[in-house]
Amino acid sequence: MRLRSALAATTAGIAIAAGLAACGDAGSDDEGRDVDAKSDCDGKFAEGSRMAELADAGTINVGHKTDQPGVGFQGATDDVPKGFDIEIAKLLIADLCIDPASDKVNWEETISDNREPYLESGKVDVVLASYSITDDRQKVVGQAGPYMVTGQQLLVKSDSKIAGVDDVKGKEVCSVTGSTSLETIKAKGAKGVGADSYSECAEKVLDGTYEAMTTDGTILAGLAAQNEGELKVVGDQFSTENIGVGYGKDHPEMCEWIDGVLEDAFADGSWAEAFKLTLGPSGVQTPEPPTLQPCK
Repeated sequence: MRLRSALAATTAGIAIAAGLAACGDAGSDDEGRDVDAKSDCDGKFAEGSRMAELADAGTINVGHKTDQPGVGFQGATDDVPKGFDIEIAKLLIADLCIDPASDKVNWEETISDNREPYLESGKVDVVLASYSITDDRQKVVGQAGPYMVTGQQLLVKSDSKIAGVDDVKGKEVCSVTGSTSLETIKAKGAKGVGADSYSECAEKVLDGTYEAMTTDGTILAGLAAQNEGELKVVGDQFSTENIGVGYGKDHPEMCEWIDGVLEDAFADGSWAEAFKLTLGPSGVQTPEPPTLQPCK
């Protein structure tokens, strides 16, 4: 496995944070990059491996978010989701010799609270849904990567005097139920309030129900760009979030395969191209690829 230095991961987080205050569009209006399916799956994967099973079946179920502009988003008129999570998913799908643009891919909406249950039950084969890698999650599911390093920040009204996490102590701050962000903001002294989606939190900030919402800075940048002039991202990052790919814990062989696809994408520029296409319009600078964590 080709590992990069810890400095690369740190630089990635800094670069993401640096661009969050910039204005721009919430993401591309198209369906992203065209990724051609590979044609080398005959004997490519070990017999009996989950990758071989998926390649032989020619179908895959992918869990994703729908309310995170630039990361994982699907509007009412969109046939398929789009965003950085989706672009990474396409690389994995294509490596299984499945056409990412075909109806052989079932894009299954997930929310923060059902990602583990969907993997455990087999409803989805992989989850790419702003899915932070944590020790607790790895007790019940497998996680590989990360393919992005970001950090938690705050989203507030444009005229808010809140400048950072110290200013929300004792205040109600919205985040999504089941997310690491909700637990982190509580630990920082705020009154974390759970919601079903990030878009719901943003609406509650806009209508004054809550003074702030919190999650990964990349997600907040997309929401701020979607509501340009009304919302802004504030403060330094107060957590480090390693965003990875979830898979069933009973298929540990998937970790090395996922990491191999990511390493290739880091090396050939397709990772950077996907990042620039999806998160660049929100003002996020393209960082160096992150360091992959060892498979457990």
